[in-house]
Amino acid sequence: MMHRKPSAKIASIGVTQTQLAIEAELSWLFREQPTEDYGIDAHAEVVDAEQVRGRLLALQIKSGSSWFRERSEGGWWFRPDPEHVQYWTNHSLPVAVVLYHPERKLCYWQLVNRETLRETSRGWKLLVPEAQVLDQSAKAPLSQAAEGDPYTLRIRELQLARPWMRMLNTGTRLVIDIEEWVNKTSGRGTITLGVDNEDGKDPEQLASWTVFLGLSSYTEAVPKLFAWASVSLHSETYEDAEYDDYPYSRDDWGILHPYANGAGEVDFYRFELTLNELGRSFLLVDRFATEGLRQLTA
Repeated sequence: MMHRKPSAKIASIGVTQTQLAIEAELSWLFREQPTEDYGIDAHAEVVDAEQVRGRLLALQIKSGSSWFRERSEGGWWFRPDPEHVQYWTNHSLPVAVVLYHPERKLCYWQLVNRETLRETSRGWKLLVPEAQVLDQSAKAPLSQAAEGDPYTLRIRELQLARPWMRMLNTGTRLVIDIEEWVNKTSGRGTITLGVDNEDGKDPEQLASWTVFLGLSSYTEAVPKLFAWASVSLHSETYEDAEYDDYPYSRDDWGILHPYANGAGEVDFYRFELTLNELGRSFLLVDRFATEGLRQLTA
């Protein structure tokens, strides 16, 4: 008679509990992977409003109390071997480690990437936070992770903004208009990117974003949205403004002042963008990558 090892039972329970969390808590798809897939136990596929868009996460699932022995502030240290680290960081999908705690009957997770891994004299380690339970709270961060590695996402954002960087580089004036609903607790507002043709007319619109800032501010949101540009007040707009309830400094980006207000509900701001060091450097790298040219000409 063959006996099933206790470790195998615990491992199976961990996979089952992870599947339950993925399907019941996140309402996503779960697919267990064959044992031949080295270092990956399952795939989780994001589902948005019943739509499957092909965004996947690879999961490495570990079960048992032994994975929770090395306590750290805020969580537990997980120590993968170098071969697994190399495999995960080169994987075509974002990878998350899931630790199942049999006594608590909870799954804890952490993404495996350049930002979460720590290299020590003993090898690699990864902090799995106690706060990161595989439940509804994990839906937003894991969904974002499924879009891709943070490094890749940042490069992709610069690639998407490349036409606007090129416009600035050739002398086109770009401005951003902000409409802030001042009486909305959600911090709802609109940011619009446009071309100032210097003809006295409204800017020619290029793109628009609806934002919900919550407790954050535009001084935090705008530099993230336009990391490749410096931001300053659009001087002509503020010089001509009749709405002088707020004093302003032309170079004061840290304190925002509207140039107009609509019915006490909406504050209006306008700022000008100039290409910063990041934007100029990206154009240089981009031209080399696309054309093999080392010099960037105006």
